[in-house]
Amino acid sequence: MANTISEVDVMVGSRLIVDPEVYEYWLNGNTAHEAAINLQQNGVLVKYQATFDDLLSDTRDYYRTFASLERLLKNPPKLADQQTYLIDPDTQSMLIEKYYQFDPRVVREILGKKLSARNRKDLDDVSEKTKVLLRSCRRQFDNIKRVFKTVEEMMGTLVDNICTYYLLPKELARQYAAIVFITNNRFETGKKKLAFLTFEDYVHCANQMIAKWSYSSVECTGHEDMDVDLDRDFLQKLRDLKILTEKEHLDEHKSIVLDKVLKIMSDRAFQDLEANFKNVSKTIINIAYGLNHSKDARDIFVDLVEKMIEPCFQSRWTQADMQYFLTAYRESCKEMQLFIRTDPNLLVVWERYISTLSSCVLQIYHT
Repeated sequence: MANTISEVDVMVGSRLIVDPEVYEYWLNGNTAHEAAINLQQNGVLVKYQATFDDLLSDTRDYYRTFASLERLLKNPPKLADQQTYLIDPDTQSMLIEKYYQFDPRVVREILGKKLSARNRKDLDDVSEKTKVLLRSCRRQFDNIKRVFKTVEEMMGTLVDNICTYYLLPKELARQYAAIVFITNNRFETGKKKLAFLTFEDYVHCANQMIAKWSYSSVECTGHEDMDVDLDRDFLQKLRDLKILTEKEHLDEHKSIVLDKVLKIMSDRAFQDLEANFKNVSKTIINIAYGLNHSKDARDIFVDLVEKMIEPCFQSRWTQADMQYFLTAYRESCKEMQLFIRTDPNLLVVWERYISTLSSCVLQIYHT
């Protein structure tokens, strides 16, 4: 009887153990020696009865492993497919999520800028301003650029695409979606008068715009699963709202709004609104009209702050006053003869616009 020999692949290895604290130091841009000193100060030597040389050697081993893993972390699905390291699913998820996490202060400085090699070179200034090490700033910049390049022209929703291609948790993907949306639409975020706006403010506003003003909005007549761009048909229909600035409709609108807020707004804010309703209303409608033009659309945050928020803030409106006004301003159109008599689709356009604008204004109206 002939002997048969089967060919088999044999791999001998051990499961990769990752120290999250060391990984954090590596991500933060600390050298292995700096990380070891920090670990020593945290009592690691006492805990494990080790010498500093042992600790430094172990930390350097971790650093070499992380450097080797980095090429896989830039394409997360490959991390699960590789056979060099035995990594359990929970550790894989931790490695990926932490690698793509960012410091909001750093992203606030990057936000709205072109993701160019030139701006990458300027990260020294970002590092100095935020007190975040340069290596970490570069990782965050490169991650944002990589995600942007992957999903900018991809069909499907931004959040779902980012979750699929980068295996990120939903909330982190939602933040990246906001960054991609703002970057793609080239919204102005760097002017001095916008300095008080936080990264969280921009995330909130961008996700509201994605939900209501993009092609993936449920109200989009030619609904598409693509929310990186603003819905051009919707923007064109916003021009029809200009009719609200005509005297007949402006007076009716003012009367209904003032009646609704008479007993709930502060006396000071009510008197200011009564005297300046025309200017406030025209500002809101002109912002809608301007979204059709790329330059005006890019300046939407500048316009909101300069033309609406600053005047109301100077007149000492509280955030509650602003909320009462915006709710009344939005709801009153349902009672206006203009919307009752004309195309009912105009009310849909109005709701789609003003609900998002109101949410953004209330988010960034810091009192």
